[in-house]
Amino acid sequence: MRYLRLRFIFAALIAPGLLPAVSAQSVTEIGGQKILALHRAVVSTTKPEFTGVTILPGRGMEILYVTANFPGRGEVNVLASPDLATAENMLDEQDTANGDLGYRLGAAFLCPYPNRIRGKLSADGKTLTTQWEGHVLTLPANNIGKLPGAERHAMHGLILKAKTDGVRVSQMPGGEQVTGVIHAGNFGGHWLSKTDLVVTITLTAQAVDASIVAHNVGAESEPIAIAWHPYFNLPSGNRAQVRVHIPASTVAQVDNYDNVFPTGKLLPVAGTRFDLRAPGGVPLANHFFDDNWSHLEWKNGGASVQVIDPAARYGVDIEGLSPEISSIQMYAPPDKNFVAIEHQYNLADPFGKEWGSASTGMVTLEPGQSTHWHVRLHLFVP
Repeated sequence: MRYLRLRFIFAALIAPGLLPAVSAQSVTEIGGQKILALHRAVVSTTKPEFTGVTILPGRGMEILYVTANFPGRGEVNVLASPDLATAENMLDEQDTANGDLGYRLGAAFLCPYPNRIRGKLSADGKTLTTQWEGHVLTLPANNIGKLPGAERHAMHGLILKAKTDGVRVSQMPGGEQVTGVIHAGNFGGHWLSKTDLVVTITLTAQAVDASIVAHNVGAESEPIAIAWHPYFNLPSGNRAQVRVHIPASTVAQVDNYDNVFPTGKLLPVAGTRFDLRAPGGVPLANHFFDDNWSHLEWKNGGASVQVIDPAARYGVDIEGLSPEISSIQMYAPPDKNFVAIEHQYNLADPFGKEWGSASTGMVTLEPGQSTHWHVRLHLFVP
C-alpha cells in the first residue's frame, strides 16, 4: 500500500486537555497500519470549527478522535476516546478475534450489519446460523448479555479488524480528505457474494463527513446494511442536563436491557420518555437508553440528531444524509460521559421472524450494484 501523502499530526493530540505527550510520541500504528491524522488550522475566532480527525486504516478506517475549537473554550474532544497508548493497548493487545473492543471507543464503522442478529447457536458457542432468502449465513456469536440466561448473538458487523488499501489523502478548500478501500470479499466466509467498501472521510471547518460506498463485486445477490458507532463526548461532564433531539415517532420494543432483542413491535413515542422530538432536545436526566428509533422525520434531505450540552455551551448535529438510513440507535448509560448515536440502515435482528413480512431496512445488492451511507457532523453553540 502506498500513501500518497501521510502526515502524523500528533501535535494536535497533545494540546492542553487532550492526550499525554508520551502516548502520542510512542504510538504510530494500530492494527498493523499507520495511524492517519487530518488537520486544519483555526480560522474563525467567533464560530466553532473542526480542527482534526484521527483515523485507523488498520481497524476498518475507524475514527479515533475528532477535535474542534470552540471560541472561549479552546480545543474540545468531539468523540469520547482514551489516550492513544490506552487505545493501542485495547485494540492491539486486549481485543477479541472479532475486534469487539473497536466499538467501545471512538467511532467504528459497522458493515455488513450493525446491531444484533440472533440465530441457532453452534455446539461450541462460537458461531450462529440465520437465513436470508433461503441462504444460510454463519456469523460469529461475539456478544452476550451479563444476566443468567442471556442469549449469545452476533453484533456490529465484520470489518472491525479490516485492513484498508489504497489510502489517499488530498487537500480540498479549507480542509483535507482521506479515501481508502476495504476489500471485504465475503467478509471472512460469513457472507454472500463479494464486497468492496470505499470509505471517505472529509474534514473542513464546518463539517466532518463520513461516507461508505458498498459495491457488490461478486456474482450473487447479498443483503447489506451500514452504520457507525460514535461515542459523542459531553464536555461539561454533567450528563443529566445534556439534551438529545431525535426526530422519530416510533421506538422498537425490546425484551430487556440485557439482551436488547426486539420483540417485533414498533411503539409510538408520544407521551413516553422516548419522545425526544422537542426542538432543542430533551434532558437525558438519569434515564438509561439502548434503544432504536424509526419513522424518522427528514428535513432538507437529512435526518438530524442533536446532542446539546448547555453547561458547556456546546452542541453537535449528527445528520444522516442517505435515504436508506431507516433507524437511529442511541446508547446512553447514566454513569458514562458519552452518548452513542448510530445512524443505521436497519432495525435490530433484521432477519428475525419477529418482524414478519415488514421491511427491516436491509438493502439487497445485486451483482454490480452499490449503496451509499453518508453522515455529516456539524458544531453549534446552543
